[in-house]
Amino acid sequence: QVQLVESGGGLVQAGGSLRLSCVVSGVTFSVNSIGWYRQAPGKQRDLVASINVRRTTNYADSVKGRFTISRDNAKNTVYLQMNSLKPEDTAVYYCNRDRGVGAVWPTWGQGTQVTVSS
Repeated sequence: QVQLVESGGGLVQAGGSLRLSCVVSGVTFSVNSIGWYRQAPGKQRDLVASINVRRTTNYADSVKGRFTISRDNAKNTVYLQMNSLKPEDTAVYYCNRDRGVGAVWPTWGQGTQVTVSS
């Protein structure tokens, strides 16, 4: 059974940076395309970045140029480097399979809270 453990969130001022990590276990990490998602209160969970097995990346327009997704297959870990943070980036961030490629895993992690103050 897949387990997803996100970490690295916190409180940061606008313009600041954070680096999120997600450790994936219970599946063969290297053959999966992985995405970072975020969910703000009262809103749906949106895909903000993804990386496939060839390390091709895609980003939502709202984060393009500010966020960078990467992966370390040896550590079964995907990262999200977030720079130039804005208050509208405030949300709980989750990782899972890239839903643009296939079905997400049914079990989500606890997520990591990112709060950006103005």
